[in-house]
Amino acid sequence: MPVRNILFLMTDQHRVDTLGCYGNPVVDTPALDSVAAEGTRFDSFYTPTAICTPARASLFTGQHPFRHGLLVNPERNGGARDEVEDGTPVLSQPLLDAGYHVGHVGKWHIGRTRGPEFYAMDGEHLSGALNPVHHPSYEVWLENRGYPRFAVKDPVFGSAANGTGRGHLIAGRLQQPVEATIEAYLADRTLELLDGYAADWHSEGRPFMLSCNWFGPHLPYLIPDEYYDMYDPASVPLPASMAETFAGKPDVQRRYADYWSADHFDAAAWRKLIAVYWGYVTMIDHQVGRLLDALKAHGLWDDTAVVFTADHGEFTGSHRLNDKGPAMYEDIYRIPGLVRIPGCPAQVRDDFATLIDLHPTVLDLAGLPAPAECDGRSLLPVLHGEPADGTREQVVTEFHGHHFPYSQRMIRDRRHKLVYNPESVNELYDLEADPHELHNVHEAPAYAGVRSDLTARLYQELLRRGDPAYTWMSYMSDIGGGRAPDVDGVADEVA
Repeated sequence: MPVRNILFLMTDQHRVDTLGCYGNPVVDTPALDSVAAEGTRFDSFYTPTAICTPARASLFTGQHPFRHGLLVNPERNGGARDEVEDGTPVLSQPLLDAGYHVGHVGKWHIGRTRGPEFYAMDGEHLSGALNPVHHPSYEVWLENRGYPRFAVKDPVFGSAANGTGRGHLIAGRLQQPVEATIEAYLADRTLELLDGYAADWHSEGRPFMLSCNWFGPHLPYLIPDEYYDMYDPASVPLPASMAETFAGKPDVQRRYADYWSADHFDAAAWRKLIAVYWGYVTMIDHQVGRLLDALKAHGLWDDTAVVFTADHGEFTGSHRLNDKGPAMYEDIYRIPGLVRIPGCPAQVRDDFATLIDLHPTVLDLAGLPAPAECDGRSLLPVLHGEPADGTREQVVTEFHGHHFPYSQRMIRDRRHKLVYNPESVNELYDLEADPHELHNVHEAPAYAGVRSDLTARLYQELLRRGDPAYTWMSYMSDIGGGRAPDVDGVADEVA
């Protein structure tokens, strides 16, 4: 009998190393740590692309970004698709067809105008990338409870690289009690749906899939003093990759450092910003705890799977960068992956997996098959503690731009990572010798064999997927010998 109910929890721009269950000795994350303690913690869990809309669309459709076509965020769209194409299989539909309640609360960011209501889900479209602090529903909620409206003091800005003034807003002190925050509001909305779903489960046996998506800890970190000052900056180690020089790397990385004015902040300022980011993580964890407590209070703990993940990570000063962008480092591509299923063993797994795999996994939990178009595979056997069937030896990801078009592909195996940058120098990192990815050894003679092997493997995987990025590699890269395929469809006729 499959587990019937699913509580799906998701954050935005969440670093793995902020969670106690992933080894942070300072940050307090008891709720998420409890999910890890009773379930599976994936240590090699990746986003298919480190940007919100394409990553979330990959989870929703079960497809690689180049296939579903939502390649960038709508706010920075340079001509890519804005909405999931009609007729594309999406995660909600088979669950609805099977009689499930399907609820979505919080960040959507899959399309520009179509929200969860368009897909017949319970929930309201909160559009955009950042906390919707002026959304009418939120403001009514504040008014009904007598809470103060959104206000911030002591904002922290970077500096504009072109000398025109202040740059991006990074942090600030939110002048609202914790109970009035967007994070608490989203938890409240989720609890309202859960109350109704629990009643129907107990009276009718009707199952549910309920998702709560927080907009944080995405910057800017606008949180109450209680969390803003929770962690002593003296307890915060600076990322080792702040020693980044960008030597031998694509120049776009240095330009992104300028764009985010990372060097505007000295060591003390960065320690405080990271401490505030940690406080934001703890604030969200406390809201997670409210939802887990409600599951137990409703008598649903033994009937409900709990999944937690994020759409991608964040730099937060690593590599002298901030936010995310055209740099395929572990900081933004490796993400948390926690799944707790009643009756399954507590374990830590190092199997390569991605957000795309959660699409068929959720359907499998509900006893439903994945659509033929799905690019992922169910993790349910792994979650049951079984040896993985056909263990992946690598993970391949893609990037299509943010602020401007910029194409990248990455292949990572157990030791090495190759980043393919068609317009610039390629990158190769030895993650065992250089875990902070500071030294690009792509042109080092000692790594010639590794470079050749990974290039050929990346090419073959892109070719297998039908990712058009392989066409450039066909004539421009060491693809392992032999003639390039007939990518234009006419070469054989004129040979």
